[in-house]
Amino acid sequence: MNRIPLPPMKYPLIAILRGLKPAETEGVVGALMETGFTAIEIPLNSPDPFRSIEIAVKMAPANCLIGAGTVLTTAQVEQLADVGGRLMVSPNVEPSVIKFAVTKGMVTMPGVFTPTEALAAAGAGATGLKFFPASVLGPSGIAAIRAVLPSDIEIAAVGGVAESNFADYAKIGIRSFGLGSSLYKPGMTAAEVGERAKATLEAYDIVYGGQ
Repeated sequence: MNRIPLPPMKYPLIAILRGLKPAETEGVVGALMETGFTAIEIPLNSPDPFRSIEIAVKMAPANCLIGAGTVLTTAQVEQLADVGGRLMVSPNVEPSVIKFAVTKGMVTMPGVFTPTEALAAAGAGATGLKFFPASVLGPSGIAAIRAVLPSDIEIAAVGGVAESNFADYAKIGIRSFGLGSSLYKPGMTAAEVGERAKATLEAYDIVYGGQ
């Protein structure tokens, strides 16, 4: 199955907004986009997630990738498509869900931890692999598994990753990350999220700017 490629991104970073409420969406997502984030994930265990995703999709420029995390079923993929989401992130590898999301034209990032899971996700046509929790695998664990994977698949580190870890992952060639609590926690204001986002991108530029 052909992979749907990740669109060109200056910062291949996904902001994970777990717990975001619809009333907060415009402010928080706006702050992230203003600093330079172009990929937003709203996990489905957030309050009224599809409403928040719909709000984010409507306000986002065409180059932004908006979607859902914690996607477990094809029915949820259908709902995501209905509100205009183009990014499907899951905590597991369910080939039927990945393949269905591909038919909807979505960028897919299933969560993997082992070579078996990673190869199954790649075989189902995933755009990329979300190594989670990256804090447990570490850069060396991800590097070992990546050695057996197709060269055209995107690799992202997610879980326990913050700007303080970028240099460790840069050493093994990882450039993509999913960032959750280091960027956003429920109750944070849009201004606070904007400040965290700015600091994150400045750190990313320091590590990756010369590459």
